[in-house]
Amino acid sequence: MKKRRDNTELICSIGELAGLFTDTTGLENFLQKTVTMIAQHMHSSVCSIYLYDDSSQLLTLYATYGLNQKVIKNVQLRLGEGLTGLCLKELRPICEQQASKNLNFKYFSGLGEEKFESFLAVPINRGANRIGAMVIQNKEKDFFTDVDVNTLRAISIQLVNTIEMARLMMLLSTPKTLPVKKFNIEDLRFLKGRVGAVGYAYAKGAVFQDDKQWSQMFDDVEIKNFTLKEFHQALKVTEKQIDDLQKDVEEKLADVASLIFSAQILMLKDQAFISLIEEKIAQGINPPFAVASVVDDYADKFLKIEDDYIREKSLDIRDVGVRIVANLLGGQHKPGAVKNKIVIARELLPSDVLKFSSKDVQGIILLTGGTTSHVSILAQSLKIPLIIVSRGELLEMPGDIDILMDADQGNIYLNPNKDILKSFAEKEAAKRTKVSVKAKTLTKDGQLVQLYANINLLGDLQTARVFKAQGIGLYRSEFPFIIRNSFPSEEEQFVIYNKLVEGMPGKEITFRTLDIGGDKVLSYFEQHSKENNPFLGMRSIRFSLAHQDVFAQQLRAILRAGAQAPLRIMFPMISSVDEFVQARQLARDCIDQLMIEGKICQQQPLFGLMLELPSVIEIIDALAAEADFFSIGTNDFIQYMLAVDRTNEKIANLYKPYHPSILRSFKRIVQSVLLKTDDISVCGDMAQDLKYLAFFIGIGIRKFSINPSFIPRVQAKIETIELGEAQRFAQKALSASSFSEIERLFI
Repeated sequence: MKKRRDNTELICSIGELAGLFTDTTGLENFLQKTVTMIAQHMHSSVCSIYLYDDSSQLLTLYATYGLNQKVIKNVQLRLGEGLTGLCLKELRPICEQQASKNLNFKYFSGLGEEKFESFLAVPINRGANRIGAMVIQNKEKDFFTDVDVNTLRAISIQLVNTIEMARLMMLLSTPKTLPVKKFNIEDLRFLKGRVGAVGYAYAKGAVFQDDKQWSQMFDDVEIKNFTLKEFHQALKVTEKQIDDLQKDVEEKLADVASLIFSAQILMLKDQAFISLIEEKIAQGINPPFAVASVVDDYADKFLKIEDDYIREKSLDIRDVGVRIVANLLGGQHKPGAVKNKIVIARELLPSDVLKFSSKDVQGIILLTGGTTSHVSILAQSLKIPLIIVSRGELLEMPGDIDILMDADQGNIYLNPNKDILKSFAEKEAAKRTKVSVKAKTLTKDGQLVQLYANINLLGDLQTARVFKAQGIGLYRSEFPFIIRNSFPSEEEQFVIYNKLVEGMPGKEITFRTLDIGGDKVLSYFEQHSKENNPFLGMRSIRFSLAHQDVFAQQLRAILRAGAQAPLRIMFPMISSVDEFVQARQLARDCIDQLMIEGKICQQQPLFGLMLELPSVIEIIDALAAEADFFSIGTNDFIQYMLAVDRTNEKIANLYKPYHPSILRSFKRIVQSVLLKTDDISVCGDMAQDLKYLAFFIGIGIRKFSINPSFIPRVQAKIETIELGEAQRFAQKALSASSFSEIERLFI
């Protein structure tokens, strides 16, 4: 029979302990007193407190009564790992009467908890802010009751202020107390991540970590003494390498690769930079170490400057230094080579992705970032598979690990076995089989559906032509702005836009004007990079209307390039009729000015807008009376409708395309637009997600703008859809009010 626990007495004692916190000798002693008192009062064999570090997303054991004291601070769990990690991730108590039978139970060798079957964990949290977890255990099965659950939860709430302060003090006083989890191949055989860019890759891994490049180059290598002459020879070789790399990238990616290596080239020509290295060599410092010292000093100074764009240049300086040292060392060492490898990095700049493309990188694994960020979009266009997975241990990965990336599913395999390799080899062979794409896309009962291509880079045109896209439904014009070091001129834009038009002769082409902001920041434009909330700030059409000189140059370039094409100009993030009318008038003013100048341009383009904001729903009739065409931008529409940042990993589960309000808003919009015109399309992730196609067709959409590589599978799916069935399916989805009902239809 279970012993009766005096829980009222326990809560009072804990309250007294919290009040006497300042009298305890040390933070860890306070935590130890806490677990001891809880265990004794609840007649529990074990009580433990784990503290959570948000930066590493790790729970660490900080105090325990009843378990091996030697493992304190050495036992760590990822958020969601084991019963304790799951308790904190889901912010709910977990009570198990026979813990070892639960599939989530995590066994740690040396901890000594295998003999304790009854298990109760409660989160220590302040709202959504995770602080840690409290766990009690007992040898006796079926020991803890609902009363114990409520009591332990009450204790955690009562102690939350004190434990939170203890955690913060520990992190401040001993910043390395919570070590990064070490790389262990057995824990990382298979990883599930989020897809940034689809594809398949199998290659050796290479960690891209700027702060460790010197140690990678100098450790375990006997470096000879080099001369000043050899240093100058290495400078010449480095300059030629960078110049050749710039030419190679520009040849492949003329629209976005302009002068991305200019900073490195300028550094090599900067006499002050070179002189500092020469001075250190004259003082007797070996040239490789002289280079490293000066480069580190420059990089540190750049990092202290507030301007984001200048801070980014610290990466360029390090890149130059690594190249010089590599050329000095010659055959002795090749630093962090990424050619033909899968790159692992915490985060990357768009220019990094372009550089990797020139080195034939096979794939990219990022620890941070959003699946709809410009880095992901760029990787898609460059045909580089990209997966995002929050596992810091990967940065410690040795260079001899084979990695298989299935970026269609978001799966990563480390040192995969023969069966896995065979399975994926067969899958890739099937993909390489020539795909049959029809010139027209028809539903099962003969309804015409048009498939247009989203174009990010000029390189996407080839895929669009091969898969018989009806035209360009969305050209993302921001990439030449994002990658470059300054605003591209009208002439620079005209060259790019003209190539785009020439690439799809006679086809309908939709230019979306500059869409920057949120996760697409112009690092060289100081005002733009310093907003507190860029997703709700100077974004898209707001930026263009506020900087009409920049806007006019883009409009003029578009109008000139589309002189002989079925040209359509689409304004992003329109929130009112006034914004659309103002933007359209500016374009018409540009037409008038070009005609006065005697320049050939398109005089009668169609003007449309992207439907991305909730504000358009109630004014859709008025907008339909003004615009020639419309495109529903599903990614931003969902983000703003649900107030969910689509690039924020912590709330990714709240980004639900099938939310009832989203589906009903789409229906409302389409219904109103179709009274005026049938020229309405859908773009974004939902447009190429096969499970939503029947819904969109059912509400009246007959035009989709998608990544050109998705055209074959989207066409194949549409051919299985019958219009009447699609309409009935859409009505079911629109009638559902709960997620459970809708998920049965879509998931």
